[in-house]
Amino acid sequence: MSKKAEKKVEDLGYEEALADLDRILEELEGEETDLDSLAARVARASELVRHCKARIQATELEVEKVLEEMPAEDED
Repeated sequence: MSKKAEKKVEDLGYEEALADLDRILEELEGEETDLDSLAARVARASELVRHCKARIQATELEVEKVLEEMPAEDED
């Protein structure tokens, strides 16, 4: 995906955000990013990390809620 056509971070699913983060990391490790866009790539990576963490936390809360609503084994 070209840099100009990137989706907004908040519109990405977890897997998409993680893949985008991997691409940025590859760019930075390969030293392909020019100096003028370096700050923008690092800023997007930071946004992606925050987004992924928030998605993980939200999922953990959902799973906990579902588990709490499940009947205990001894209630059969």
